[in-house]
Amino acid sequence: MVKFLKKQSWGLLNSVGFGGAVQLYLKSALKEYGWFRSFHSKQSVDAAGNPLPWYTYSFIFFLEPRIKPHFEVFEYGSGNSTRWYGARVKHIAAVEHDAQWIEIIKSKLPANSTVFSRPQGDSYVEAVKNEGKKYNIIVVDGRNRVKCTAFAAQYLTEDGVLILDNSERDWYQPAKDFMTKKGYKSIDFRGMLPIVGHESCSTVFYKEGNCLGI
Repeated sequence: MVKFLKKQSWGLLNSVGFGGAVQLYLKSALKEYGWFRSFHSKQSVDAAGNPLPWYTYSFIFFLEPRIKPHFEVFEYGSGNSTRWYGARVKHIAAVEHDAQWIEIIKSKLPANSTVFSRPQGDSYVEAVKNEGKKYNIIVVDGRNRVKCTAFAAQYLTEDGVLILDNSERDWYQPAKDFMTKKGYKSIDFRGMLPIVGHESCSTVFYKEGNCLGI
């Protein structure tokens, strides 16, 4: 009887087009990733509520086992990704144009993080030079990404990689072309990401002997 009722219920759900959505919510990769939790909370988090970078899941799974404790990281844009990197690397610096956002997140940031508050413009683009060092990973995920990519590339270590997020957007093509002309290879990671239902793309640019072992 129970099996009959279950079959009837699924038949009804499928007939009105909700069967797939219910199945995804009950048991699916999206549930395991924490997508439903991120969607309802509007936070980039995993199933346990831990912070995640707002990258495609495919790229997060690729990147995480390759992060090393000695890495130095710089981000254009800050948030849960800053927290995620901070738990895994020696030091992370970020630049953020929204002072109010910094006030919201600063209590959640790890002790090994530095966030520069800079308005949009040259001081924002050039913030990567503020610490006088080079970085194993530079993440371009904030404002004016084409200019930031072109300026930041010179602050990569010899084995450094640059990550351009939302790289499927046509207006970021000049940034991709710039890195290619500089001799970098690239891998695109397309797919779903936390919070939203559409797909995006995260691109990593690298050379031989890079810190991620690509």
